[in-house]
Amino acid sequence: MEVHVMNSVQQSLDNNQPLSCQALASLRSLVINPTTSDSTLSSVLDALTRSLQLSRDSVILHHTLKLLTDLAARRPHLSPFALDLLRSDSLFSSASPRLVGESLSALLSLTSTGNDIDAARFVSLCLGPSVSLRLCLLRNAEKLVVRESVLLAVFLGFTRDPFPYVRKEALDGLVKLCKNGDFDDRDVIEGCYCRAVELLRDSENYVRSAAVHAVCEWGKLLVISSQDGNKQDLSDAVFIQLGGMVRDMSIEVRLEAFGALGKIGLISEDILLQTLCKKVLGTNKDKIYKPIEGLDIPASAVAGAFIHGLEDEFSEVRMSACFSLRTLIVFSLQFACEALKLMMDMLNDDSMIVRLQALDTIHHMATTDHLKVEKIDMHRFLSTLVDSSSVIRSVTRKILRLAKLPQFKLFKLCIDGLLGNLETYPQDEVDVFSALFHIGRNHGKFTVHIIEEASPELEPTCGGKLGFDSTRVAAFLVLAISAPLSHEKDVGDIPPRIFSYAVTWIGRISYALSDIMNQEMLLAYLSKCSRSSAISLVDFNIKETLLTVEGDAPINLCSTVDSPVGMPWKNSGGTSDFHHKKHLGIGKSVVHAEYELGEHSELRKDVNLIFKKVKDFWSLVLLGCTNEALKGIRACKEEAASFNKESPGCAGAVAFTLQYLRVIEKLAAVWEYRRLPKTFHPYRVENLELRFAKLDRRLREIRNRFIGLSKGEELQILELLLVALLLRLSKMEICCYDTTIKLLSSTVAHAEFLHKEGSTEPSNFIVEVKKSLHDVGSSSSGSTYKPLPFEKLLDSFSLQQFVLCGTPRYIHAELKVPGNDSENPLPFIPGLPASIPLAIALHNVSTESRCWLRISMSEESTQFVFLDSNLICSGNRSSNEVREFTFVAPFYLTPKAISFTSSVSLGIECFSETVDRVKVSGGPKCELTYLCPEKQIFLCKSSERSAFI
Repeated sequence: MEVHVMNSVQQSLDNNQPLSCQALASLRSLVINPTTSDSTLSSVLDALTRSLQLSRDSVILHHTLKLLTDLAARRPHLSPFALDLLRSDSLFSSASPRLVGESLSALLSLTSTGNDIDAARFVSLCLGPSVSLRLCLLRNAEKLVVRESVLLAVFLGFTRDPFPYVRKEALDGLVKLCKNGDFDDRDVIEGCYCRAVELLRDSENYVRSAAVHAVCEWGKLLVISSQDGNKQDLSDAVFIQLGGMVRDMSIEVRLEAFGALGKIGLISEDILLQTLCKKVLGTNKDKIYKPIEGLDIPASAVAGAFIHGLEDEFSEVRMSACFSLRTLIVFSLQFACEALKLMMDMLNDDSMIVRLQALDTIHHMATTDHLKVEKIDMHRFLSTLVDSSSVIRSVTRKILRLAKLPQFKLFKLCIDGLLGNLETYPQDEVDVFSALFHIGRNHGKFTVHIIEEASPELEPTCGGKLGFDSTRVAAFLVLAISAPLSHEKDVGDIPPRIFSYAVTWIGRISYALSDIMNQEMLLAYLSKCSRSSAISLVDFNIKETLLTVEGDAPINLCSTVDSPVGMPWKNSGGTSDFHHKKHLGIGKSVVHAEYELGEHSELRKDVNLIFKKVKDFWSLVLLGCTNEALKGIRACKEEAASFNKESPGCAGAVAFTLQYLRVIEKLAAVWEYRRLPKTFHPYRVENLELRFAKLDRRLREIRNRFIGLSKGEELQILELLLVALLLRLSKMEICCYDTTIKLLSSTVAHAEFLHKEGSTEPSNFIVEVKKSLHDVGSSSSGSTYKPLPFEKLLDSFSLQQFVLCGTPRYIHAELKVPGNDSENPLPFIPGLPASIPLAIALHNVSTESRCWLRISMSEESTQFVFLDSNLICSGNRSSNEVREFTFVAPFYLTPKAISFTSSVSLGIECFSETVDRVKVSGGPKCELTYLCPEKQIFLCKSSERSAFI
């Protein structure tokens, strides 16, 4: 076949005729065929070279270039020759801009490194009539090996191009040169800066936005290159120049301007204060800055810049203004105090993200010791403790932990605010207790005073009863036990009996203070204080670093939750604290979390912060705000997907996090139907059944595609499975009721087994389910029938925060059909078995697993092929976790057709998933969990394969 094709091609070329589309299709079949010899491919390259010289037809040239690109991509040893051909004069000197553009695109697609191109040719092509080609050259200039001086001249020249998109690309090119180049010529820097300033008045929004970016970058370089000691004036001038753009009519420009204001660096206090006042200050009247010769900038141009931003109609601009303020408050205490007043106003903003950014700015003031809160501001600030958003409340508590309050009245306001937070949102108890402890420790004298005032609430009543069922009392006890740890001198004494009262809340208090001391240490501390409040930190070997507030780092708006997961505390004996997590069923496995993930402790924190947010989102589901909860979960999925998966040990943790989020997302979508009557419209029944199917699939995957989970982690997953089963039983008239009940019973039995193995107590939810199943079994054996109390059981379910302890390993597979696509189908004969060659890679799959291939054309035409364990064992092991092998799968259900497509996927049997076996003749006995996406296979009747080429 090779000889026949090449003879036909050569005959056309000998007659000085360019290759036809049919001839190019024949050459393509040789290129994509992996068995084609190198000598034949070299002949193909020569034929394409000759065809490019002969042809002037744009369609033929397009297909020739595409085939040349495929040849270089599939045969790396021919890539240098293809690149030389693409750089040839015959292509770049063509009169067809389309051909030149396609040649350039092909050249850029073949290599990620620099491509040599003659500077004169580059300039000539840029000056050509084709605007699209000019844009392509300017956009990809850094990929072409062109001298820096040539690029600078070209970019500067095209900032005056009549086409606005060309001007924008030229400005972007100048920004890239500024960041990557090494410029020390003052005249060049001033010229680029001046040209960017001119384009701030361009008629097009996107050009002005690019100009703002260019002014910022070249302005910083202008300041750095200054040698005459006027760096401060230059920095102020650039800042004012950018500040004048915050009133632009385009939201895109305003966003870019506020972003640039926060990047300039050191700014004079007078200029900073001017941005917060629309009236020109006396110190700035008639003040003129001259960053370069001929460019005068009045200081009044920046008057009220941040006022305009914070009053903008778009929340994105208001948020950007808040963030820029955050970066500038470190330069001036007076500026920070004035900015604080504006941030207090922003706490009433309609947009939650703006309020959150304002709190982030205030938090940054606290970490830099620039937070000075007055009483009139404190009321507005504390109002955020009753905000409907749990994230807003969390950040507010973070700020209070860092606050330094000079007056007792302010301190009392804070305590009252936290108590109001606790009363309105009881689910915030853990973080409120932690905040009270840190505030009390930072203000020892005030704490003693307020405990004296509240002592009547802490003492027994006239009947001798103690009010230990009050969360308010517990909050005061947490505040009281922090006083002996204060650094202040002459704090005063807390009555020793108060510490005895605190012992009755030891479990909940120790959980809230788990980042400081474990339950055993807290009990010893309370015991000693109940005898004498004069103690020392050394008495308990408590590290000072553990008593500092973990709030010095900036708050990430995309992942803000109540508080970071604390490091496991270690006592002098070397044993780790796990008591406070025992009620989650996690036990000692938490101890090893830091060591399991090793150097990926940052990833562990990020993952567990996401799990903490999921718990908050579930509370929204319970309140009926399912849409809001789903939006938050989807945002968490995007955040988790951005985590680094390349490092060893990270892929499993990230994959598990994403799978857990998918399960909660599907569970929330089903939970929404609880509020609807059991009988509703048929289309809703169908929709609900579809949601249940998706939830079942996600639960099956999370149970069977991860190994290395602790018993506590498995228990939490089993609880989710129980909830799904109860929801299905309560809402669907299912025919397999008995099977579902059996699965419910077996899941409860499995949970009991895990509890015994981990020496932990079952949750109230599992206890209730077990009791109800027992009652149903007893009634069925008698004369009466007692149904399951679905509503009561579902109400008893409480989603616990998931804590990922170790590094789970992700079971998955990679499935490839080498050389098969729509243009290179596999051959088959209708009615006879077809051979499908597969390249398979199994990750973390045990040799004892029963693996199956599922090959199907439709639901009716499905075939299963078993993968023998000996075949898996014989595969190459590229690592301890990956096995690679090839396998030719037979497909017996070939139709009587010219061509068809089928799909293949790989799964493992799940023996724990079903009570009743799946009845599939010649297939798996249990449900399959699929380890990879379906791979499409193209097949064509042997005599008709040319139709695909």
